[in-house]
Amino acid sequence: MADGTSIEWTDATWNPITGCSVVSPGCTNCYAMKLAGTRLKHIDSRKGLTRDTKAGPVWTGEVRLNRQWLHQPLDWKKPRRIFVCAHGDLFAENVPDEWILDVFTVMAAADHHTYQVLTKRADRMREFLSRRDLLEDIYANWYTFTGKPREVYSWPLHNVWCGVSAEDQKRADERVPALLATPAKVRFLSAEPLLGPLDVAWALSRDRLDIAAGFHTRGRFAPGLETLRPLDQIIVGGESGRGARPMHPDWARWLREQCQANGAAFFFKQWGAWAAFYDRDRDDPDWRNVPHVDSQMGPGATRFHNLAGGCGFHGDRVVAMRNVGKKAAGRLLDRIEHNEFPKVTA
Repeated sequence: MADGTSIEWTDATWNPITGCSVVSPGCTNCYAMKLAGTRLKHIDSRKGLTRDTKAGPVWTGEVRLNRQWLHQPLDWKKPRRIFVCAHGDLFAENVPDEWILDVFTVMAAADHHTYQVLTKRADRMREFLSRRDLLEDIYANWYTFTGKPREVYSWPLHNVWCGVSAEDQKRADERVPALLATPAKVRFLSAEPLLGPLDVAWALSRDRLDIAAGFHTRGRFAPGLETLRPLDQIIVGGESGRGARPMHPDWARWLREQCQANGAAFFFKQWGAWAAFYDRDRDDPDWRNVPHVDSQMGPGATRFHNLAGGCGFHGDRVVAMRNVGKKAAGRLLDRIEHNEFPKVTA
């Protein structure tokens, strides 16, 4: 946990629960998984949570409740945006409901903070937060954590933002409908690492959601669809670290356009390790300076041909990327820093 963080879209991280399991391609180079199996492997909150493989540390599926950190938000007096379970998933399969309830009780009690809950287990989050007895369970927990009478002024909790992570269209189709059916003050999508183009315009439009209500959405029915409200924010980021996979600039631009067309907040977190160095339409419309074939090829990109120490993308507009590292790649999209957050009413 950290009061202060380098994660651009939050102010602090809080890890009452650590540990997870690999469920989709976006997990392959998880920074929390790598840390848990290397630099942090001998501390109590991470010990035994990963196993060594030829590809590096991999989550075992074991999870840990860190009670020494559970009450931390109650001690932070200055309001913060807090990323919940930055080194795990609050709704991971092996996390007991009782632990999740403890975390929500603390979030309800320390309601001067805003909590950003991000998961890949959208169905479980929807089911847990849709329980009719959940508020009463929080009340039953309340005195244990605060020593004060119960006080919840709104439901769903006004200070808890719920989000899902989706790295490609398949994962967005699976997770976004369940997120939109989840009782939450704010709903957001984290497209990081973004590994392909995403069409989520249907989830950003009130009119399109009204049409979808009660019907199958992209082949997947989400209970509670009739009460949907559009996504409030999309966060986009490329992958960084060892083995990082490149993100085509047009994938980020397309999500920005979808947000702008529907009034949703757009936050561009980072390019990750890869930066574009050749854009054929912009830099070379006559095809006079196509980079020469080179033996180097970046991991994760589909080969259409090798490009001057970088890599290209099959089926997308011709852009070549080079691994320059996160700091050098920066976080400007078309020379603009995008830092938009949802507009939340009191």
